[in-house]
Amino acid sequence: MSEDRYLTFALGKGRLATKTLELLERIGITCEEMKDKDSRKLIFVNEEKKLKFFLSKGPDVPTYVEYGAADIGVVGKDTIMEENRRVYEVLDLGFGKCRMCVCGPESARELLLHHERIRVASKYPLIAKEYFYNKKHQTVDIIKLNGSVELGPIVGLSDVIVDIVETGSTLKENGLAVLEEICPLSARMIVNQVSMQMETERIRSLISQIRELL
Repeated sequence: MSEDRYLTFALGKGRLATKTLELLERIGITCEEMKDKDSRKLIFVNEEKKLKFFLSKGPDVPTYVEYGAADIGVVGKDTIMEENRRVYEVLDLGFGKCRMCVCGPESARELLLHHERIRVASKYPLIAKEYFYNKKHQTVDIIKLNGSVELGPIVGLSDVIVDIVETGSTLKENGLAVLEEICPLSARMIVNQVSMQMETERIRSLISQIRELL
């Protein structure tokens, strides 16, 4: 590829972006423009290293990467699983650690054991379906919620929920517990499939530099 092509990064807004930029700074990649909290810019550029950065909502990151609008993305494993886009997952960055779990009142434990037909509320219907249908071979009704899924079992909408658990304190406060763990989660780096072939050297060099820090 020509030397004047920019490598573009899509970063999930918030903590993930902050942590990613800290990590990149440690390998000498900075983007001063992004530190300006009042900036209304949407795309930030490091001219010297021919890099561009933009922030987006987490679930959109894999979409930008799949379609080549970004060469590289950083987003949570939960988003990668739920969005199910055609991208290469190349690095576990190790921050933003949490778990995807089936949670509910203790009384729901029996329903899970006996593979009863239950109702599952989740912001992650695809992950929930994959887990219950393909891993547990349990038929369930999945209800998509966008807000506080903990409400599901409390108001009788669902028997259990599938959600991200960090400390578990919100669950405890609401009389719920982790009943089954689906998988560990953390921030991952993903790469567009074409970019990986066209920009192999630049991207592999970046990956190996970051890997040495982890």
